[in-house]
Amino acid sequence: MKNRVLVAAFLCLISAVSWGAMFPVANHAFHHIDPFYFTIFRYVSVTIILLVWLLWKEGKQAFRFEGKGWQLWFFGTMAFAVYNLLIFWGQDLLGSPGTMIASIMESLMPMISIIIAWILIRQRPHAFTLFCVFLGFIGAMLVVTKGDIGAFFTATDDIIPSLLIFIAVIGWVVYTMGGGQFSKDGWSALRYSTLSCLLGTATATVAVVVATLTGYVSFPTVETMIITSPHIAFMVIFPGVIALVGWNYGVSVITPLNGLLFLNLVPVTTLVIQIIQGAGVTAYDYIGTIFIIVSLFSNNIFLRLQQRRTEPKEEYEERLQELPS
Repeated sequence: MKNRVLVAAFLCLISAVSWGAMFPVANHAFHHIDPFYFTIFRYVSVTIILLVWLLWKEGKQAFRFEGKGWQLWFFGTMAFAVYNLLIFWGQDLLGSPGTMIASIMESLMPMISIIIAWILIRQRPHAFTLFCVFLGFIGAMLVVTKGDIGAFFTATDDIIPSLLIFIAVIGWVVYTMGGGQFSKDGWSALRYSTLSCLLGTATATVAVVVATLTGYVSFPTVETMIITSPHIAFMVIFPGVIALVGWNYGVSVITPLNGLLFLNLVPVTTLVIQIIQGAGVTAYDYIGTIFIIVSLFSNNIFLRLQQRRTEPKEEYEERLQELPS
C-alpha cells in the first residue's frame, strides 16, 4: 500500500511539472507551427498510444461505450477540443506573455471547480475557501494585466485571447468533473482517458479541417514538422500520456485533496523555465504566482482540518447505527 501511494504521488508530481513545462515548450514551437496543427499532431499520437495501451491492458470489452457515448463525446470535446485548441490559440495570440498567463489560468482550476460546483449543485463553499478563491483571482489578474488593469481592459487584443484561455480552463474542469462520475461507475482512469480522448480529438480534428478549408490555417510543411518534432514528442509523452493517465490514477489513490497541492508546481515550473530561458518576467508575475500558491496551499490545509473535524463525528454516527436497537 505504501509503495502504491508513493507511485501515485510521483505521478501527480510528474503531471504537475509536465503541465508547467508544456507552455514554454509550446511557446517555442509556435515560432514555427500554428497551435491548431500542433494540438492535432500531439493528440492524434496520444490517442493511438492510449488505444494500444487500453487494448493490451483491458481487452476489447473496454471499448464498449455502454450507453455513455454522448457523455464521453461531450466531456472529451470539453478537454481535447475546447481546452487544448483554445488554450494554445490564446497563448499564441498573446505572444510571450501568454506563456505565463496560460500557466496561471491552469493553476486556477481547483478554484474554478469550486465556483462551478456552487453554481450547478448549490454546494456553497466555506467563507475561507471563498477568500482563497478571491486571493487566487487577484494573483491571476496581476499576472494577466501586469498591474495595469485599466490598460488591459481597453486593449481588446489582450482581452479576447485571455478569454479564450479562461474558457479553455473551464472546459478541462468540466472534463475532470465528468471523470469523477465515470469512476463511480467502475470505469478505470485509462478507459475514461482513452475513449474521451478518441472522441474529443475527432472533434478537434474536424474543427482544424474546417479552419484549414477556410484559409485561417494551412497544413504545415515537412520542414516545419521536422523542426517541431522534439516539441511534439515531449507534449505527447509527458503532458499527454503520462499527465493524462497518471494524474487520474494518482488522485484516485491519494485523493483529489492531496493532489491539489501538486498544482502549486504548475506556475512555479513555468516561471523557473522562463527565467532560465531569459524571458521577460515582471514583478507582477512573481507576486501573482505567490498569491495563487498561497491561496491553493491555504485552502488545501483548511480542507484537511475540516475533514479531520467531520470524520470522527461521521465514524461515531456509523457506530451508533451498527448497535442493535
